[in-house]
Amino acid sequence: MSLHTLSLQAAIVDLDGTMVNTLGDFEVALNRVLSDLGIAPASRALIERSVGKGSEHLIRTVIAHQTGRAGADTPAQAVPEDLIQQALALYEDHYIAINGQHSTVYPGVCEGLQRLADAGLQLACVTNKPMAFTLPLLEQKGLVSYFSKVFGGDSFERKKPHPLPLQKTCEAMGVSPAQTLMVGDSSNDAQAASAAGCPVVLMTYGYNHGEPIRETPALAWLDSLADLAPLLHRG
Repeated sequence: MSLHTLSLQAAIVDLDGTMVNTLGDFEVALNRVLSDLGIAPASRALIERSVGKGSEHLIRTVIAHQTGRAGADTPAQAVPEDLIQQALALYEDHYIAINGQHSTVYPGVCEGLQRLADAGLQLACVTNKPMAFTLPLLEQKGLVSYFSKVFGGDSFERKKPHPLPLQKTCEAMGVSPAQTLMVGDSSNDAQAASAAGCPVVLMTYGYNHGEPIRETPALAWLDSLADLAPLLHRG
């Protein structure tokens, strides 16, 4: 299978690290939470390695690291649940207050989305970011109009890398996974796509838990979303 031979009806596009560089938002909001809790600030590198699996995973991982609990079997076991719940409430308030202020749309994203739409593909945004953060960010950055469907990390019972969000999104668009391209930036996106039966391409500039993205199997690895549409066959 190759991009040239695919017969596509739709594309699902990730948000953080794929369309928008939101690392600055994560850094500001999360470090405000840590300050509120009396915990030392986290480095940008740690935050970048930890994003992509939802807010709760991010908070658990960073707090475990910053409080010396990262040696537990998993971050989820390392941090008391009451502290996590307190941090999540603080995080929601801080993130909503700064959402989009420290983030930028990657070069080529708007051009790429328009080219995909012009090719006749139905577009959906599927992210692990909570919907309360997702829609305002898409609206603020002028991206929401490209998508017929938008789903966040709290839209379904499971998050990526579980295939459920992609399966449900394909159902909502009335297309089969085999005719729906997943466009992401991480192994989360690739694993979800593979399990759902969607072909996948990955952007080279995003967040992949500190691992080289080209080591993650995909049909292509692209430096710009604008490079995608010319590679596709529209069936």
